[in-house]
Amino acid sequence: MSTVPTRAIVGAILVTVIVGAGVVVSPAAAISAVESLAADPVLFGAVVAGLYLVRPLFAWPTTPLAIVVGYGYGVSLGVPIALVGVVVTVTPVFFAARWLVDPADCSTSATARNSDLLARAGDAIRRYYRTAGPIRGVTASRLAPIPSDVSTCAAAASGVRLRHLVIGTAIGELPWTVAAVIVGASAATITTDGLGELGLALTAACLLAAGVLLAGPLYRVLQARTEARTAGQPVDS
Repeated sequence: MSTVPTRAIVGAILVTVIVGAGVVVSPAAAISAVESLAADPVLFGAVVAGLYLVRPLFAWPTTPLAIVVGYGYGVSLGVPIALVGVVVTVTPVFFAARWLVDPADCSTSATARNSDLLARAGDAIRRYYRTAGPIRGVTASRLAPIPSDVSTCAAAASGVRLRHLVIGTAIGELPWTVAAVIVGASAATITTDGLGELGLALTAACLLAAGVLLAGPLYRVLQARTEARTAGQPVDS
């Protein structure tokens, strides 16, 4: 018997538990307790490392944690520490998603794919990574204001390799991490309100960067489709 239904049930239960835990345990409550530890760099670092490790269990965004790192370590140390933290915290999500949605299990018939909305979405994501390339695709998804875990799960389900995820995550999360660390380093007290006014400008800049990054692959796809129509060949949808 196929293990796909079992995995789907486990995944649904896991997502429900994580969402429920995220509602009960907010990042603000956890982070406010860390502020008093900033005077002890070693203890502060251990607690921050623990927050990054448990973050996937509560589906917290990564930005508040980068702000905390900036508050405790400043910009020069905070940026590399927060960037490593982001890479570490998405890794268990990647492996969990890879187990729950094995790319090898997605080789269903065309009829089955077309009758399943979720499978069609999966096909679209796989075409995105096939067109953009794994590193470019992950980088663009990190630049866009997409929840970190959603981007990670999409990459895992599309067969992106771990090393490509790590490289793309480090590049794409860099501007968000730098901005969050700067906000934390300049704050008198730890804040979980996000990037404030800087967030809107950064979002626009990152969306523009993602668009520029994907412009080349998109142009090549459109050009290939135009040439195929001109030659009377079938176009891959």
